[in-house]
Amino acid sequence: MIRAVVIDVDDTLCLTEAACFELENEVLACIGREPMSRDVHLSTWGQPLLEAMTLRSPGIDLEAFAAAYPAVLRRYVADGRLDVVAQENLQALDALAAAGRSLMLLTSRTEAEVEHLLAPDHALTGRLAAVYHAGNMRYSKPDARAFDELLAATGLDPRHCLYVGDSPGDAHAANGAGLRFIACMQSGVRRRADFADHHVDAFIDTFPQMVEAVARLENTRS
Repeated sequence: MIRAVVIDVDDTLCLTEAACFELENEVLACIGREPMSRDVHLSTWGQPLLEAMTLRSPGIDLEAFAAAYPAVLRRYVADGRLDVVAQENLQALDALAAAGRSLMLLTSRTEAEVEHLLAPDHALTGRLAAVYHAGNMRYSKPDARAFDELLAATGLDPRHCLYVGDSPGDAHAANGAGLRFIACMQSGVRRRADFADHHVDAFIDTFPQMVEAVARLENTRS
């Protein structure tokens, strides 16, 4: 049985690349830096934010960026421009839970970047068993050890877990940790060919297709 469904945040649970591109350029403007190009943002999408920013804005003062970032992030969230979880995605989470799956998030975001998702009044509250992020993991994707804390805390066999994400790095981490992997293609940022070097158990075009995909994979195993 697939006992746990572990979910990426960016461009999986919610579509974020375009909004993050605008947000990060606004932060760059706040600290007197030139804007990055969309091509550069896309080519580094999926990397931890501060690591990616050294490539998106070479020579950047990361401390200044990190200091200016939270206020802009909070405004984007408050304005409904970032991290909007669609109702149909929440319904998919409920369907997975109703089928007996434990639901968790695992992301390379920092604790500050997920803080609003953990708020008591957030729609995800009560739907998730745990949230793993850069603040409570020793390693980040694409390192397979990103799943170490989750597997240790839950005692789950990785063969009973599934990860859904949008990037080859997500696939690499899941493959290395022994989890099954579903690639969510909804953002349009990736192509199936991008996953050619990784094992993908299923591709889905939209997040709600997760429900049928997980059931189908479980039936295939049995």
